[in-house]
Amino acid sequence: MVDVPPRQPFDTVEGAHEYVQLLAEAIAEAETSVTDDIAAARAQGASRRVDALQLVAFKLQKLQAHVRSSRRLLNDLRTLRRLLLDERQPR
Repeated sequence: MVDVPPRQPFDTVEGAHEYVQLLAEAIAEAETSVTDDIAAARAQGASRRVDALQLVAFKLQKLQAHVRSSRRLLNDLRTLRRLLLDERQPR
């Protein structure tokens, strides 16, 4: 019997793509939560908290842009691998 090492999240391009998709979903949830927190802080008149939460929202937007870019790159890599290894399905 051969010992097979456990599969890691980045063993394949597909695995990395799946991970990045999950990360994008988590970021979207965090953005929604932060937007709600900003509204609550404004209602309470907590201007410093609003400023801090707006910075968090900005950083989340930047992270979301990087994740979107990573997803496109992973799609490109998957397509190129399929082309190079003749894995593409004929139309």
